Amino acid sequence: MEILQIEGVHHITLNGADRQTSIDFWEGVLGMPFVFEQPNLDDHAINHLYFDPGDGRLITIFTSEDWKPDATPNPNGIGNLHHLAFTVARAQYEAAAARLKDAGFAHSGEVDRGFMDSLYFRDPLGQLMELACYKFAPPEGSTHADVLRAAHHIRLACGDVAISDPHIAQALEELGA
Repeated sequence: MEILQIEGVHHITLNGADRQTSIDFWEGVLGMPFVFEQPNLDDHAINHLYFDPGDGRLITIFTSEDWKPDATPNPNGIGNLHHLAFTVARAQYEAAAARLKDAGFAHSGEVDRGFMDSLYFRDPLGQLMELACYKFAPPEGSTHADVLRAAHHIRLACGDVAISDPHIAQALEELGA
């Protein structure tokens, strides 16, 4: 069997609640511009909202005025979505905790993930979200994934449990050479 060649994420679609709850959160809190809406082409009783997460791809939300917001955390089990992570610039990351608090969203506070910093919170429908900020910029011609792949091999050679700053530094040096 031949494998498929995936080029990237086209869009992610989530089930929302009513239209305004989705617009208030995705555009109002996360700052993702509302692009357009139309009926769900598989079920015209459901609305389909489109938002730009900043890279020109799409986050889409199915909504219905009959669906009421429920902030109960989503189930954490096999086959369920655990969380969505969005890249933010350092300046946005540093301001995010206060902005989320001001908007009424509890959060984890800063979590150091070695090669990135993370901030976790739940959307109005209980879905776990993450704002992630890389601690490095890849060299020209490389991607974050290229740097992490190289850092992973360095980490394994060192026998370390997780990628950390020294692995990233060495990977950046190797890729930049």
